[in-house]
This record gives sequence, C-alpha cells and structure tokens, in this order.
Amino acid sequence: MAADASELELPFVLDEQLTKCMRLRVQSLQQRNERPQDGEKLLRLHEYVYRVDFVRQRNLRFLRWRVRLGKPGKVTVAGISQHWTPDLTNLMTRQLLEPAGIFWKKPGGKEVEYNEADAQEFGERLNELAKIRKVMYFLLAFADGLEPAHLKCSIVFKG
Repeated sequence: MAADASELELPFVLDEQLTKCMRLRVQSLQQRNERPQDGEKLLRLHEYVYRVDFVRQRNLRFLRWRVRLGKPGKVTVAGISQHWTPDLTNLMTRQLLEPAGIFWKKPGGKEVEYNEADAQEFGERLNELAKIRKVMYFLLAFADGLEPAHLKCSIVFKG
C-alpha cells in the first residue's frame, strides 16, 4: 500500500548508545550498593530507548500508528516528555507521558491489536511535542517473548 504524498511516516529507531548508557547507570548503582534518586526511572532488561527524528515540525497532524510485530507478544511505548540526555540528567518517572501506547499480537493472530483511544490520545500528544522538538525519545518495554528485532514501528502524520 503506497503512502499518500502528503503523509509523513517517522520510524522509531533503537538508540543503542542511550540504552547502553542507561544500563550502565543501573550497574553503577548496583556496584556501589547505592539507591536511585527519588522518582528516578531505571531501565529494566526488557526496556529499550528509541528515538524519532522529526524531519519536519510544522503543520503536522497525527494520522495513525504503524506497528508490525514479527511474532506474538506485547510492546508498551511510553514517550519521554522532556528532552532527556542521560549523560547530564537521570530519567525521572514523571517525565514519562500518559497514556502509553500498548500494542500486542496474540499467538496465531495476524493483526496487531491495541487500545485505539489511548493510541489516538498518545499520537495527538506527540503531534504537539513535534512542534517544539526535532528529536523525541521513547521507552519501549517488550513482553511475552517479543524483542526489538521483532518490531517495526512508526508514526504517521499528515503534513
């Protein structure tokens, strides 16, 4: 299916460097037997940092999510509301956007399922952030056997 010329599809890209940096923060705390800051969000093993680069920021309108899962499982996509840089600041739980987008594929299922209302609201919030950000970061949590290699995810705007 060819995309309309006025559609802008922006892919989610695994940011291996930021994911590694966040995992090092967890290791560092464990090695020094320290606790995280109050409200700090530590990356768990099934969580990864992704980014979306907004190649255009003006006159965008959220259309839809395009999520493909290569096998059954679930992925939760949470946006990070602030321009976050782990080398300077720690990720705080309050920086995670609500609602999260939750996408899943059942064993034997062909289609990816999701809560349409939450996904729509989340997409519209991203639309607002796209006006002021060139890059946005996301925390993706994989469950039920799903891994980053099984995911192709993008967000489609009308431009």
